[in-house]
Amino acid sequence: QVQLVESGGGLVQPGGSLRLSCAASGSIFSISAMGWYRQAPGQQRELVALLASSGSTNYGDSVKGRFTISGDNAKNTVDLQMNSLKAEDTAVYYCNIIARVSKTSLVTVYWGQGTQVTVSS
Repeated sequence: QVQLVESGGGLVQPGGSLRLSCAASGSIFSISAMGWYRQAPGQQRELVALLASSGSTNYGDSVKGRFTISGDNAKNTVDLQMNSLKAEDTAVYYCNIIARVSKTSLVTVYWGQGTQVTVSS
């Protein structure tokens, strides 16, 4: 069983910054990628940032230049530094990993429970 625990959400004023953290625990054999998605009310879940095990990154167009994803493979953690926040960044942010629990298991996607980020004055 793999568990993801997110932290760092909250209320911030426009232009401010927040840092989200996610820690994965459990029987993890290998991680292919770790990332962050978000879902605003009435909207579909969308990619925010993705960090592959190779070190390559991918960002959603709306956050490029403002958000930075980083990870620690040894600790199975991934962080999201969010700067210059806008009201439209308000959403529930979900941590996500693509991992195997054993050498022979299928690659599986795991999700955290989500953390609320609200950008408002």
